Amino acid sequence: MPRDYQAEKEKCKTFLQEFYKDDELGKKNFKYGVQLANIAHREQVALYIDLDDLAEEDPELVDAICENTRRYTNLFADAVQELLPQYKEREVVHKDALDVYIEHRLMMEQRGRDPSETRDPHNQYPPELMRRFELYFKAPSSSKARVVRDVKADSIGKLVTVRGIVTRVTEVKPMMVVATYTCDQCGAETYQPIQSPTFMPLIMCPSRECQTNRSGGRLYLQTRGSKFIKFQELKIQEHSDQVPVGNIPRCMSVYVRGENTRLAQPGDHVSITGVFLPMLRTGFRQVVQGLLSETYLESHRLVKMNKTEDDELGTEELSEEELRQITGNINICLMGDPGVAKSQLLSYIDRLAPRSQYTTGRGSSGVGLTAAVMKDPVTGEMTLEGGALVLADQGVCCIDEFDKMMDTDRTAIHEVMEQQTISIAKAGIMTTLNARCSILAAANPAYGRYNPKKTVEQNIQLPAALLSRFDLLWLIQDKPDRDNDLRLAQHITYVHQHSKQPPSQFQPLDMKLMRRYITMCKRKQPAIPESLADYLTAAYVEMRKEARTNKDMTFTSARTLLSILRLSTALARLRLEDVVEKEDVNEAMRLTEMSKDSLLGDKGQTSRTQRPADVIFSTIREMVPEKGARSVKYSEAEQRAVSKGFTPAQFEAALEEYEELNVWLVNQARTKITFV
Repeated sequence: MPRDYQAEKEKCKTFLQEFYKDDELGKKNFKYGVQLANIAHREQVALYIDLDDLAEEDPELVDAICENTRRYTNLFADAVQELLPQYKEREVVHKDALDVYIEHRLMMEQRGRDPSETRDPHNQYPPELMRRFELYFKAPSSSKARVVRDVKADSIGKLVTVRGIVTRVTEVKPMMVVATYTCDQCGAETYQPIQSPTFMPLIMCPSRECQTNRSGGRLYLQTRGSKFIKFQELKIQEHSDQVPVGNIPRCMSVYVRGENTRLAQPGDHVSITGVFLPMLRTGFRQVVQGLLSETYLESHRLVKMNKTEDDELGTEELSEEELRQITGNINICLMGDPGVAKSQLLSYIDRLAPRSQYTTGRGSSGVGLTAAVMKDPVTGEMTLEGGALVLADQGVCCIDEFDKMMDTDRTAIHEVMEQQTISIAKAGIMTTLNARCSILAAANPAYGRYNPKKTVEQNIQLPAALLSRFDLLWLIQDKPDRDNDLRLAQHITYVHQHSKQPPSQFQPLDMKLMRRYITMCKRKQPAIPESLADYLTAAYVEMRKEARTNKDMTFTSARTLLSILRLSTALARLRLEDVVEKEDVNEAMRLTEMSKDSLLGDKGQTSRTQRPADVIFSTIREMVPEKGARSVKYSEAEQRAVSKGFTPAQFEAALEEYEELNVWLVNQARTKITFV
C-alpha cells in the first residue's frame, strides 16, 4: 500500500505538539513540547521518541516506524525542524562555528542575488546541515529483545532490539555527516549528505555556471563547512547461555552516534535498540567486496542490563571511594580429589552470578584472561579487547583446572587478586583496566589425588605468593563413607532412570530469587565499629604467634587479616546489617581456621612430631638417583641431614636402626649407603 508521506509528517507534527500526560496534580504535562523548547534553545541535543506513547495515539504509525525506521527518522526530524521556530522564545547567545558559517553564507547569497529572482535562501542547504539535534526511537515494550543469531535478513531496515555482552569499544571519533565542497573555477559550494559509513567524494562541480561554461571545475573538500558527529563502534557478543552446544558465539558490529556514545564499557550486558542495515560500499571497495555484504546495527538506544533478568541495571554502581573501602573481593580456591563435583559447583555459580565468566586452566592463556591487543578493522589502530577477568568486572570469574595452567599465565592473576586491576604495556598501549572480580578456582592436587603420605606443599605445588592471595583454600577429600556413598549412588541412579531430581524434603530456592537477594545484599556497606577493631587486632596477633610456633605452611600474613575483614563484612551483608558484629568476626575466623585444618587433614597432629630417624630416612631416600646404582655417598647424606637440623649422633642412630631392618647397607669404609 503506497503511503502519503506528507500526511505521515503531519501526523508526526500533531503527535509532538499535542501529546501530554497528566501529572500528580492533574495538570497536562506536554512531554515532547518541553523537550522541543529545550532543543530550540540548545539546552538539549538528543530527542528520544518513546513508541509506547505513539502507540496510544496511532498504533498503525508505530508499525510503520518499526518496518521502515530510516525513512521515519528523517520524517520526524523534518517535523521537529519545522516546529522549532514556534518553540523558540529567545535568541541563542552562544553561537558555534557552524552557526556563524551558515549566517555568513546566507548574507553572501542575498548580497549577490538578483532581486527579481525569488528563491528560498535555504534551498541549497541540506536539512542534515541545519539540524542541531539528534532523533532516536525507543522500541515499544511489546517488542521482545532478540539474540544476535536471530537477527537475520528479514530484519533489514527494521527496528530491532538485541541483547549481548560488549566485548570491544573503540575510541570516539568525529564522523562526517555532511561534506562541503568548493569549486576551484566558479567558487560555488556543493553539499553532499552522507548516509552510510563509507562514501564516494564528488569530483566535478554541478553548479549551473560550470555547466554552461563547460569549465569543468574541480571540487575540493572543505572541512570547516562540513558537519561532524561523534561516532563509536561497539562489538557485542551473545551470552554464553544463548549459544547452542558446539557453536561459537556470534558477534555483531554496532555503530553508535552522538549522545549514545561512551555509554558502555567492555563486559557490560546491554540491550541495544537500533536499525539493522547492510554495509553499502561504493567505488573500488564494492569491486573488492564481491557479492557478500557485511551488516551492522545503527544504534538508537543503549541500556545496561542485568545478566539474565529482564530488568535494567539500576544505579547501584558504586563510586571509586566506596569500592576502595571494600578492599578487594573474596577469592576462594577449591582443591580436591577427582569426582567431588568441583566443576558442578563452579558452573552453578557461573549461572547464578549476575556477572560471571567461566574458563578452564588449559583452555585459557594469560592474554585471554587479561586483555589482547587487536588491530581495529575500521580505523586500523591498535585497540584492547578485554579478556575473561575484565569482562567479569564486578562479578565472579570461575577458573577450573587451575593447577593445569602454565606458570606464566597464572602470574597474570596475581595482580587482579590483590590490586583488582590489570596493567597493560603492549604495542604502545600503557593502561590500567579494572578487574574488580572475585576468583573462584578449582584445582586437583599435584598427584591427581591427595596423597596423605606427602606434605601439604608437595600435594598442592602452587606458589606461596598465589596461595596467600586466596582468602579460603578448601581441601575436599573423597573419603569412603558408607552412608554418604549410598546416598550419592541412589541419587545418581534415580536421575539416570527418571531424568529428573529425586523428591527432597525441602524446597530449593529459585535462581531468580537468589539473584535478587544477592543484589540487595550488595547494596549494603557494613562498617566495623571501634570496639571490634581492638578485638580483631588482638586475634590477628595471636594467630601470627601460633603460626610461628607451629611452623605452618599456609602463611599467616597481613592478607589473612584483610581476608577476615572481607569475610566478616560479607557475613554482615548477608544478614542485611549496617554494622559488623562480633559473631561475624568469629565466624570469619572459624572459616579461615577450618580451611587451614582441611589442608592438614587427619594427620594434622602426627606430622608435626615425626621421629628424627624417619625424617632422616626420607631425606636420604630422596637423594637416590632414579637410574643406575641405588646408592648414596655417606658424606653427602650426613651433610644433608645436618643441614636439616639433625645432629651427627641422630644420623648415626638412624643409619643403624634402618640397617638392622635390612633397608640399606653401609660398607666397611663408611663411604657409601646402598639400598637393598
